[in-house]
Amino acid sequence: MAFNHLPAGVYDALAPLSVTPVTHSMSMANDQLPPEAGVHPAPRTVLDRLAAGPSRAARITHTEHLPPRPGRHAPWPEKIRPEVIEAIRAAGIERPWAHQALTAEHALRGESVVVATGTASGKSLAYLAPVLSTLLDGSEAPNGRGATALYLAPTKALAADQRRAVRTLAAPLGKGVRPAVYDGDTPVEEREWVRQYANYALTNPDMLHRSILPAHPRWASFLRALRYVVVDECHTYRGVFGSHVAQVLRRLRRICARYGSSPVFLLASATASDPATAASRLTGLPVTGITEDASPRGELVFALWEPPLTELHGERGAPVRRTATAETADLLTDLTVQGVRTVAFVRSRRGAELIALIAQERLAAVDRSLPSRVAAYRGGYLPEERRALERSLHTGELLGLAATSALELGVDVAGLDAVLLSGYPGTRASLWQQAGRAGRTGRGALAVLIARDDPLDTYLVHHPEALFRRPVESTVLDPDNPYVLAPHLCAAAEELPLTESDLSLFGPEAMVVISQLEARRLLRRRAAAWHWTRRERAADLADIRGGGGKPVQIVEEGTGRLLGTVDAAAAHSTVHEGAVHLHQGRTYLVRHLDLDEAVALVEQADPPYSTTARDTTAISVLETTTEIPWGDARLCFGSVEVTNQVVSFLRRKLITGEVLGESKLDLPARTLRTRAVWWTVTEDQLDAARITPEALGGALHAAEHASIGMLPLFATCDRWDIGGVSVPLHPDTLLPTVFVYDGQPGGAGFAERAFHTAARWLGATREAIASCECDTGCPSCIQSPKCGNGNDPLDKRAAIRLLTHLLAGAPAPEDPEEAGSPEGGLEAPDAPEGPEGPKSPGGTPGRD
Repeated sequence: MAFNHLPAGVYDALAPLSVTPVTHSMSMANDQLPPEAGVHPAPRTVLDRLAAGPSRAARITHTEHLPPRPGRHAPWPEKIRPEVIEAIRAAGIERPWAHQALTAEHALRGESVVVATGTASGKSLAYLAPVLSTLLDGSEAPNGRGATALYLAPTKALAADQRRAVRTLAAPLGKGVRPAVYDGDTPVEEREWVRQYANYALTNPDMLHRSILPAHPRWASFLRALRYVVVDECHTYRGVFGSHVAQVLRRLRRICARYGSSPVFLLASATASDPATAASRLTGLPVTGITEDASPRGELVFALWEPPLTELHGERGAPVRRTATAETADLLTDLTVQGVRTVAFVRSRRGAELIALIAQERLAAVDRSLPSRVAAYRGGYLPEERRALERSLHTGELLGLAATSALELGVDVAGLDAVLLSGYPGTRASLWQQAGRAGRTGRGALAVLIARDDPLDTYLVHHPEALFRRPVESTVLDPDNPYVLAPHLCAAAEELPLTESDLSLFGPEAMVVISQLEARRLLRRRAAAWHWTRRERAADLADIRGGGGKPVQIVEEGTGRLLGTVDAAAAHSTVHEGAVHLHQGRTYLVRHLDLDEAVALVEQADPPYSTTARDTTAISVLETTTEIPWGDARLCFGSVEVTNQVVSFLRRKLITGEVLGESKLDLPARTLRTRAVWWTVTEDQLDAARITPEALGGALHAAEHASIGMLPLFATCDRWDIGGVSVPLHPDTLLPTVFVYDGQPGGAGFAERAFHTAARWLGATREAIASCECDTGCPSCIQSPKCGNGNDPLDKRAAIRLLTHLLAGAPAPEDPEEAGSPEGGLEAPDAPEGPEGPKSPGGTPGRD
């Protein structure tokens, strides 16, 4: 029997979905309703109100106070045109911060540069000033269209927000600056205008990969004049997704060279470790890093908040902690009543919908006008719904918003007073990015991290030094991954035949991969170049976000109305027949899922339950790359094949999380070839740890769950990026074995990092289990609501003994860094209007 735990969004429902009644703190008459916009209470005052009462106060495990910081100015470089400087002054900015001026100086010298400073530090202006100045220069050219610039954003929302900002800033410059968005929402009739006349095109890597580069002759005049490529929020391009984007940028550079241009790359990033190295890896060019933040910062009060245990008991009688969803909804309600403008960041789309719905219901009990001032924001909405929400947020019409991390990425939400984080977002970089959404005009702000029932969250709220005393993470990507490189070489060959002189651009593995592509008859050498041999589009071979195919449309059966979309990868687990689907506060039941036509038919309903998909997983070892002894145990790293199938779903009561029943599903299996770290133990070690055959499965399973939850502290990954399987007797190792694997085809480097930090990683895993206050195991340490085996069996005490004896044989670290602190994790942003994170077998998203 194998016990498995999958990566990335397999279960979008929250379980237990318990909204435990609590004494609410919003006993407020109508004459005490939210104050007018412009009133910004002190963050400490807001926190004191939230924590009023002994039960609430006990939930705060730590409060961190970050004092305000003054700013430091510098003059603009002389080459910035005076009209641009005047336009910036007209926008209310007299002088730039020192890092803005320095970034502009590098850009004007023709040097690629990455500015990696804090949220609201003015990174956009740092690259806009030189770009606008250059575009204005080009507009005066006697012939031709003049200079152009390309802006790349990871989300459509950010590109739309940037267009608003550019139009406002460039308004005094007249027709010299012509910005336009070119993405999947751009009407066909507007696209030709963008190609022919826009000189500042705002798009995303997906459109660059699938639309612009394959059709480069139609973009010839734009690409010939391309002076700058702006890559915003570049820290999001990590792992396999980042590796794909790195190859897309190399293809862009190659096409630009064909038209005689060599654009300068201007990158903006959240604070990161060694951003220059990451940016160079992403672009393939030398990049200068600007990391000293000279902008002022208001005070920030940051509270860590742990929901209490309830009187309820879940699977195997374990105590149930109040969900972060219910706790966040309560806090969002209280803050809205106080008139505190707030965004609550939520890990899943369903969670964002649910928090907004609960808050709206509770606000209705206070005043009928308040529910309309709270909403949800997530990917999968129709374009007009997203734009309407963004406008309401900008105008202040909305007081509270429950949003996925799509809103984290630079969208201007100035005027917020507080940020709620419903669960650790996966990295310290993302944590600070989300917390920085509030207090953006230099005012004080409140941030509250509400712990989920998760071993990592529990560890962090009881070990605040891991958040506040550790540097942010570095960005990991591997453009040389052959699974990534192969489809981009095909796409490049279709765009322009590949020559030997091109190979250095694509990395040292290019020639080896081309030979493989020749053997598969995807490329053919004619004379001095390789050509694409197929009729289909080569760009379709590379699914850069791992979405797993065409998005599934969610259609109301009775009316034919399109409600939204879900990526193909998530369809098996979120819109299977019988699934409960939430959309803007309305509940629907899925009546039919047609995978061939990519359509899920739903009808409005009001079921008293939520649904949770269940699955099975098997794993086989393809190749052991590295193996080292840990005493009698063995630690291994290599290639594996994972087979996953969603087989059923549970119906749970909304209030208690009680399982009402299970229904079988008939869905196809999916396979994934990837990289994994695994460890084995011997029978003698089990005897020494006093682990009987009856307890072995529970010990391995519990250790697997907790180790997946802890890995983001040590590898630049999120638990959405990784999966695991534990087997009392695996047929390939012939020993009890625990596997943790990358949830991306070919691997993403996370399992390899786990292999190299295994002693610290598994040591922290043991500590997280041992320090949990429960007796026999709970969702905060060893249980997982997404477990394919229903959290059965699990054995907390046996897992502690097993990990203790395993770690006793671990070799001493040779690298001094290995004895240091965790280096950790990364977020899984709600991908722009599509996937919610990296993918597991066959592109299936799964969580943990």
